[in-house]
This record gives sequence, structure tokens and C-alpha cells, in this order.
Amino acid sequence: MGYKEKLLKIPRSRKQILVVIADVSLSVIATWLAFIFRLDEWHFPNGNEWIVYGLSSVLFIPIFVRIGLYRAIFRYSGSSNLISVAKAVGLYGALLFTILIVGNFPSVPRSIGISQPILFFGFVLGLRLSASLFLKRATTTAISLHNVLIYGAGDAGAQSAAAMTMTPSHFVVGFLDDAPALHGRRINGLPIFSPSEAADIVKRYNVTDIIIALPSVTIEKRRQIINSLLDLHVRVRTIPGIVDLARGTDSLAHNKDLQIIDLLDRKPIENTVDSEFVKSRIVLITGAGGSIGSELCRQIIALKPAHMVLIDHSEFNLYTIDEELRIIAKQHEIDVLISPCLASVKDPNRIEVLFARYRPDLVYHTAAYKHVPMVEKSPFEAASNNVIGTQIVAQAAQKHNVSRFTLISTDKAVRPTNYMGASKRLAEQVIQALANDKTFQTVFSMVRFGNVLDSSGSVVPLFRRQIALGGPVTITHPEVVRYFMTIPEAIGLVLQASQMAKGGEVFVLDMGHPVKIIDVARKMIRLAGYSEKTAANPNDGIEITTIGLRPGEKLYEELLIGNNPQKTANPHIMMAHEVFKPWEELVKDIETLKRATVLEDIDLLDTVLIRVKTGPIAY
Repeated sequence: MGYKEKLLKIPRSRKQILVVIADVSLSVIATWLAFIFRLDEWHFPNGNEWIVYGLSSVLFIPIFVRIGLYRAIFRYSGSSNLISVAKAVGLYGALLFTILIVGNFPSVPRSIGISQPILFFGFVLGLRLSASLFLKRATTTAISLHNVLIYGAGDAGAQSAAAMTMTPSHFVVGFLDDAPALHGRRINGLPIFSPSEAADIVKRYNVTDIIIALPSVTIEKRRQIINSLLDLHVRVRTIPGIVDLARGTDSLAHNKDLQIIDLLDRKPIENTVDSEFVKSRIVLITGAGGSIGSELCRQIIALKPAHMVLIDHSEFNLYTIDEELRIIAKQHEIDVLISPCLASVKDPNRIEVLFARYRPDLVYHTAAYKHVPMVEKSPFEAASNNVIGTQIVAQAAQKHNVSRFTLISTDKAVRPTNYMGASKRLAEQVIQALANDKTFQTVFSMVRFGNVLDSSGSVVPLFRRQIALGGPVTITHPEVVRYFMTIPEAIGLVLQASQMAKGGEVFVLDMGHPVKIIDVARKMIRLAGYSEKTAANPNDGIEITTIGLRPGEKLYEELLIGNNPQKTANPHIMMAHEVFKPWEELVKDIETLKRATVLEDIDLLDTVLIRVKTGPIAY
């Protein structure tokens, strides 16, 4: 064990005693120097001068104890510690000067009462700052030091650097900034470099992390910055965006892994929803605690509804989103009633009671089982939750004259090859058939989209966990491609589409070009500061392995069944009216599904779902 580690392990009480001894020694040295400067000759105390040495050695101790200088943790000393030291030494100096004036000791210059405290202040402050720097370096060395560059020398960058001084495992070496006027200058002693020097700085200071501290920068600019850093083999992270900071859902002290949206080859999709569509209305969301449902709740509450009814069968998820919404409402002074309801969409009596009690105006149905491999192993749950649950909620909405009902669907419902896709396609047909019944006023519509980044079950959280464990990163097939968008983009689409609906439409998002999953994996590996392990680089990096397509998985996903999409007022939203079964025929399939789920008869279940998977385009 080195001397640094031994010093860190000394008990706190013994460290305090050492600091007191050090302060006493510094006070004596300050007194000695004060006499030398005043007398302008070499000095050895005699006579009354010993009184000053005695006073200066003990007088400050009760003051330092009272102000708390011996309770402070040197490792985290900062501007507040400077103020405390100045206050303590100031009180000590005033007391020493008063004693020397009143005592009027012969051969003791009264100016010693001024010069000694000034010298003592410099020594005490220097001791604490030196100890702070030493302990930070000793601690970070013991905890695996991360040398950090902060990209952005503005207020956010400075605050991020200050916050990082409280993190023993990270040491900020400086800033990168595009502004030429800042190059060569310093912030709190830390140098500001040009981004063109990044490679040299990373090598010189052994930088492991770069934090992008530009919360209000455009996504295009952030992508340019990220692309310039990708080959540096450092972990690139970012502080929260300006929207998250404004919402109060994040802080500058919280550094985040970059999202894949930062590297997608398209602009982020901005959706503007008319707040009057939701304002002062009663909105019911099923699956409110899920990844899609919770973001839907966050965007809806910002539109100031009168009442939000949250339905979820997961107690924990429901509790989490309920607490979050109440915090948002309080922070932004939104007057909204929030009613969390623990319930399953498969329970018709419970759903009927909730609709009768709350009388919602708008319903967003997100509750569904959606993880393809899991649903392949539990097809009865797919049928009962995704199909029968949708029928129960939709018919309750119809019975209680809900104004609009929007089903959240998936691209896997298009020519499905698995139970999840088949169950969602059948759920879509339920909505289409009910929309065709003009005896009710409810406007039914569906929003169909592809993979959403960071939703539960998506590849992004899986890849992130695998990279954190050192790999391997697993993909099912090197040619698998998917459409990607962020959860906020998807929810913006949902809200706009439900506002556009006239009845029976399928809305899909123009999501740009599909992305290869293997490319997503490679980008995430590079963003984490690693390289890919390959035949040319067999001893370093993260390996990508192919495990084969999972049951029911397709290489390519589609968004539309037919070939007649129509444009809408939003250039990113397409609309189609697809062929469907009339209700009289569809209800027979639903009754068959109900019998199959009760009996757990897979052959009976397959008579419906396999027909959906292999049937004509209309179905």
C-alpha cells in the first residue's frame, strides 16, 4: 500500500488533530515572518514577544472550531471554504489586534496584529487548497481516474466542470470550444482549447471521456461535433438538452449517454400539437406506465388537460408515472386532476366501471404485449391482451360516447410473421370495424410506427447493457434493418394523428430510410469509447456476434399493407384506409380466440392467428 492510500485510511479524528497541529505551526511561522518584515532583521523571540507567539498559537483554534473549519472535507474545498477561512481568520485577526492594542506590550509592534493574520490567512488557505488537490488526485487514482474534456466553455460547461469536482472518479483537464476568442483563456484555472487540438489533447492528458455541454445546440450541430470525435476512442456523453432542463426533469450534474438519434441520417421530426385539442378535457391512457404510455402522459400534461386517467396493470409502473406527473404539474403550475387506476384491459367489468366513473373525452390505447420472442412463447396472452383487451376498451369507449379513440399499433402488424404482429393486426381490424359503425359518435383511428429508441424491449437498452459488460453485442442477422424514431417523435405523431382523424384511418410516419441493426451496434460501441473486435483487431474492443433470427422475426419491416398512402397536412405523416373484415365476421374470430384462451387450445388459437399471418392482404 502506497503512502497516498495509507493517508486516505487515517481515521477522521486523527486527520483533524494533524490539521490543528499544521495550523499551529503555520501560525508560528506567520508570527515569525511578521516580526522579520516589521523589524527588517533576522529575528529570535525574547521578552514580551513570546506573548504574541503564545497568543497566535492558540487564539484561532476556538474560532476555527466554531466556524467549522475542522469539520470541512478538504477533498471538496471550494469557494465556500475560501469564505469560511477568510471569516475565521478575520475574526481571529480582529481579536489579536485588539489584545495587542489593549495590552500595549513593550517591544511588540502593534502592526504585528495586522501583518500576522494576513500571512496566516495565506498559509491556511494554501494548506487547504493544496490538501484538496492532493486528496482529489489520491482518491481518483485509487478509484480509477477518468480524465474529462468538456466540449463547450459557456455557462453550462462551467457548471458541469464545477459539478464534476464533487465526483472523485472524474478529473476535468480543460474545455473544447469553437469560439476562437476563447482559445488560450481559462475558466477556474482550466484551459480552453480549439476542437482542432482534440486529438492531441486526448493523447497528452490521457482523456477517457468528453462531455458535450451544449444544451441548446441544434441536433445538426451536435451531430457534426460527435462525428468529429468518433475516431478519438473516448466515451462521448452529453448533458441534458435545454428542453429537459426547462422541464426540470434533468440537471446539469447528470451526464447522459448519447442517443442513437444523434447519429441517424435524418433531421429530428418536430410535431406541433394544437393545445386546444387536449386543453381542459378528460384524457384516459391505457398502459400509462409503459415506455410509450409514459411519454404520452408527459406530452399530454403539457397541453393542460382537466383530468388524466392512468390505467396500468403494473403497480410499480403506475406509481412511477403518477409521481412524475404530479411533480411536473407542481413545477409548472398545471391545474390537472390525476387518477391512477390499477387495472387490466382484459377485465371488462373493471374497464366498464372506470369509463362510467370518469367519462373520458379522449382515449389513447397503448396497453399491449409487444416483445416478439416473449409473445411467441405466450400466444394466449397476446390474444387476450392485445386483441380482446383492445375490443373491451374500444367498446367501452363507444358505449360511453368517447370523442376520439386512438390505438397505438406497430409495423409488425403489416403482413405479420409472428403472434405479436398477428394479434396487433387483429386489434387494428377491431378498431377499423368499430369505426365503420356510424351509429356511434366515437372517432376511431390507429397510429402505426416502427421501432422506438430506448423503449422497453428495443435493441438500444440491450446493446448498452452488453457494451457496459464488455460484450459481446448480439445481433440476430447482419442484414436485419429497422425504421427508427425517438419516443417523443412517436408520441408527437400520435397526438397529431388523433387530431386529424375522421374515422378508420391508419396513420404512419415517414421515418426516412431503414437502418441496419449492425450499424446501430457499431455506432454505440464507438460512442462508448471502444472499437469493434475484428479479425484484424482480435485482441481489443467489443465483439459483435450473430445469433440468428428469433422465432417470428423478419429481416425487413413494412409500414403499410396497401400501396395507396395519402399525404396529410404534416409532411411526416401518411394516411391510408385499409381493407378490413366487417364486424359481423370479425366477432366470430374474437369468440374463437376467447374459447382458445380459456381452454389454452393452441390449435384453435392458430385457426385465427395463423390465418391472419398467412391470409390475404385485406386481413
